[in-house]
Amino acid sequence: MLLTPKRWKFRKPIIRSLKGKSFRWATVAFWQYWLKAITSWYLTNKEIEAARKVIVRAIKKTGKMWIRIFPDTPFTRKGLEMPMGTGKGDVDIYTAPTRKGKVLFELMGIPREAAQEALIKASKKLSVKAKFVERWEVK
Repeated sequence: MLLTPKRWKFRKPIIRSLKGKSFRWATVAFWQYWLKAITSWYLTNKEIEAARKVIVRAIKKTGKMWIRIFPDTPFTRKGLEMPMGTGKGDVDIYTAPTRKGKVLFELMGIPREAAQEALIKASKKLSVKAKFVERWEVK
């Protein structure tokens, strides 16, 4: 099931720019292996779900995984052949604004090689560049 918010404050918000680094979610909570964003962009709920499936398939019920992002920003899109001036379009997808430095996924309780393989496979499903980081190389 794709991630979508149950309720929201504003149905069609103004989309802000993603300049600068992430300070709020750049720290680690569970301390072993994590996937950290290098570039900034919007991750869709479909991308996050695809990455989650890859990780779950790779760790095979041995470790624990945390998803540190949630798609709560709606993106709108106008219908095909819609004339100009008819207002803002309907909500199409939900995205998670991701700045560089933000921790996306965390893994714990599995060997380093398995965690690295799972997180690198998951990073290929995302539209941002991400790197594998482990506990002892905190930067």
